[in-house]
Amino acid sequence: MPFLDQLPDGVLVAGPDGLVTEVNTMACRMLAAPREELVGRHLRDAVPLDDLQGHHWFDCARPYDGFAARTALAEQSWYTPTGTELLMTGSLLRAAPRSPVDEVVISLRSAKARARRDRDRSDLVATVAHELRSPLTGVKGFTSTLLKKWSRFSDEQRQLMLETVDSDADRLSRLITELLDAARIDSGRLTLRPALVDLPALVQRVLDNLAAGGSTSGTVAADDGVPGLWADADRLIQVVTNLLENALRHGHGIGEVSVRHAGEGRDGAILTVTDRGPGIGPEIRSRVFTRFWKYGERGGSGLGLFIVKGIVDGHQGEVSIGDADGGGARIDVWIPVNEPASMRD
Repeated sequence: MPFLDQLPDGVLVAGPDGLVTEVNTMACRMLAAPREELVGRHLRDAVPLDDLQGHHWFDCARPYDGFAARTALAEQSWYTPTGTELLMTGSLLRAAPRSPVDEVVISLRSAKARARRDRDRSDLVATVAHELRSPLTGVKGFTSTLLKKWSRFSDEQRQLMLETVDSDADRLSRLITELLDAARIDSGRLTLRPALVDLPALVQRVLDNLAAGGSTSGTVAADDGVPGLWADADRLIQVVTNLLENALRHGHGIGEVSVRHAGEGRDGAILTVTDRGPGIGPEIRSRVFTRFWKYGERGGSGLGLFIVKGIVDGHQGEVSIGDADGGGARIDVWIPVNEPASMRD
């Protein structure tokens, strides 16, 4: 019995006659009854649980009869007389297959954790639906208008509307890519294809692409002789792009972008991106890298920094948040060299 009392779930054990022989402390708490009241009672009366239609669990589960080869009761939701939802499962112990049940072991668990997971899934679906609907609304609106009133618009107007549709389609494609990457990170299935990467050159290339799109311009400040990294170049481009776009969207513009030697007894390089915004307070820094985290009034999917951390973790690196000199946020990303063992021979 002391062992059963250490379990986080409620446990009741009943003999071949259906009378309860053992019950642990958690079961007494869940059923709101003392041990001496439960031991010796029939299992049906000791566990007064019904479904939402008022059907008693014992009458539905029929642990002592029914299919003779059963050895377990599938987990189901049942409710106490006060309306508390419990998850019940059980084992049916037999001396031999198809022989009578010698012992029934019932396990009771609070349904709060499952309800919380269900709410999280619902929130996830709602968030994804909202993020997808916004660009889809633009695409649908402009294409529908063009189809119905094509002749009323000039060539310049049509060009502008089609460019908007193209931009919304790109945004939609980018969001779907982010969702897929977030799912891969969550499930541990993010694939990396390492090759030798020149990090300063890669960062400068991303800055040049942003400048070509009119978003920003600038150069990366890099130490001399920064070592090459064995990393997935495409994934690192995602990291740099997400950090720079985050600084533009939420940080009122990009401040410093630099690459320096890792130092402090570590190999590899550290990428630093600062912005000109209000900064990220210490009290919320632990939440920044969670899925769908958003802060401030500007839009976004809330997946950018979550993906950054997932990719950096996949390279056995680290990402941290601090304060930039003169205000704003500072994000440091350390990527080790990760030289393959075969290259060291």
